[in-house]
Amino acid sequence: MTGGGDAEASAVCVPAFLQEEIVMFTEKDARWVPHGDTLPQSGGEGVTRRVLAYTDALMCVENTFETGAVGALHSHPHTQITYVVSGRFSFTIDGEKRQVTAGDTLLKKDGVPHGCTCLEAGVLLDIFNPMREDFLP
Repeated sequence: MTGGGDAEASAVCVPAFLQEEIVMFTEKDARWVPHGDTLPQSGGEGVTRRVLAYTDALMCVENTFETGAVGALHSHPHTQITYVVSGRFSFTIDGEKRQVTAGDTLLKKDGVPHGCTCLEAGVLLDIFNPMREDFLP
């Protein structure tokens, strides 16, 4: 190999794992979705959202909250089930307010206003039916 800018020589020196295409967003209907291949997105101040596996009918989304972060009161035309992976949250669903912790599950039917405040940093896992097209690039 010579020391010039030979493109062919450069390609040979790059390890194969670095030459692979980097997944920047989960593809619909992907059978396997390694967490490290998902794209962290802002879900608001103090909230990081990752779209995990999804189809037209279902979408799995991980939301990581910092203490004090707010999921503003909103509604959407999707049924949503939330599993509290970790942390502590104050949730309001259709005007009813409760605190939830790891292991708790919440159901929010389509059109029902809901929101939360994170009381202790944690992770929420959301399942949507149908998928949230507004979460895609």
